Amino acid sequence: MRENHQELDDTDKRLLNIISKNARISLQALAERLHLSATPCARRFKRLEDEKFIQNFRACLNREKIGLGLSVFVGVTMDKHTPERFKRFEEEAKKLPEIIRMSIVTGRAEDYLLQVAVRDMRAYEEFLLGKLNRIEGVSQVHSAFEMRCVLDREPEL
Repeated sequence: MRENHQELDDTDKRLLNIISKNARISLQALAERLHLSATPCARRFKRLEDEKFIQNFRACLNREKIGLGLSVFVGVTMDKHTPERFKRFEEEAKKLPEIIRMSIVTGRAEDYLLQVAVRDMRAYEEFLLGKLNRIEGVSQVHSAFEMRCVLDREPEL
């Protein structure tokens, strides 16, 4: 049992799957797809939001069309493994708009795995040398350039 959460039933799972593919679906259309009336559907939806099963809603932008056609996966190794060093790195990295995803990882030589979206190779060089490598504690950086995204989706329940 999830702490402080009700278990997800099949209808909750179907609701989450539907909105993960189309967050703009109307409440009425969602209720119809779930074979519910609008009021119970709205209550379920609100509960799933309140319990943080639904974190947020956002538009997925076409990065290439908005001028951010280069996606880079960046492994970052820190010089010291202390909570203070990691906290400081995270605070500074969160300020960099080029970083679109950042995770602490294990099982690799790197401590962090970032995804960076930039205009082109020159913009990546400016980001890397002018911003990322200047954050105190960064000792090594490894870059892998995305050739083509094959799959990008939310998990299905």
